[in-house]
Amino acid sequence: MSEAGNTLISLLLPEGILDYFDLIKVEKDSAGLNIYLEEKNIAPEGYQKQELESKGLLAESRIQDFPIRGQKVALCVKRRRWTVLNTGKIITRLGCSDKRDTNDNGIRSFFKRYIWIIILSVVIIWVSTFK
Repeated sequence: MSEAGNTLISLLLPEGILDYFDLIKVEKDSAGLNIYLEEKNIAPEGYQKQELESKGLLAESRIQDFPIRGQKVALCVKRRRWTVLNTGKIITRLGCSDKRDTNDNGIRSFFKRYIWIIILSVVIIWVSTFK
């Protein structure tokens, strides 16, 4: 893809998402735009690449994003999982898939994913009150 295309895409998507995800495809249907992203095979922070074995991608998650030109936008995200070779533990970038930690990591993962949507929504509502 051209440099101009990459710049445009990076401006439309949440900041920094292309550092960790590859854009797979974009589809337009009657519901709006679907932007498909797959997590890159980059070892999570604190792990060396040689300590991990990629175990493929998790099921797709759909995240409602802000509209673009009046079109509803859904980010269709597939996250990667890895096995830590010396312990056998399954990990993801935003938390551990170990059943013992599901509740704590689920809450942490929720806030890491959606906090930017909440902040932007509050700012938009606040700005719209001055119009």
